[in-house]
Amino acid sequence: MATFTSFKELDCYKKSREAKIWIIKFCKNLPKHEYDMKDNMLRAARSMTRNIAEGFGRFHFKENIQYVRIARGSATELQDDLDGCVLEGFCKAEDIDEGDKLLTDAIQSMNGYNKYLQSRLKK
Repeated sequence: MATFTSFKELDCYKKSREAKIWIIKFCKNLPKHEYDMKDNMLRAARSMTRNIAEGFGRFHFKENIQYVRIARGSATELQDDLDGCVLEGFCKAEDIDEGDKLLTDAIQSMNGYNKYLQSRLKK
């Protein structure tokens, strides 16, 4: 099993950070009057990486698992927000493909990290 010394080493953190960077850039192109959507998306993107970092800092597997679950919830919330941007006509479906893929990759990585934490919990 791997031993991590920093949350920045975690694949799920790296993938979430990539998705967060994409979301930040995407939000710059939202209409100025769409402050609510932009604000929510930026907060959810920040929440992904913050919760992974905070869970890592807890040094307790059960707490860490819960924080990664919260981060995963933020990622799926962002996928819904991207879909909402298409539905509301702020962009085309193909404009969000890359972001959706980055979020899917981050979610899958969070699932893997949670499985790792679960296995460590059982020891």
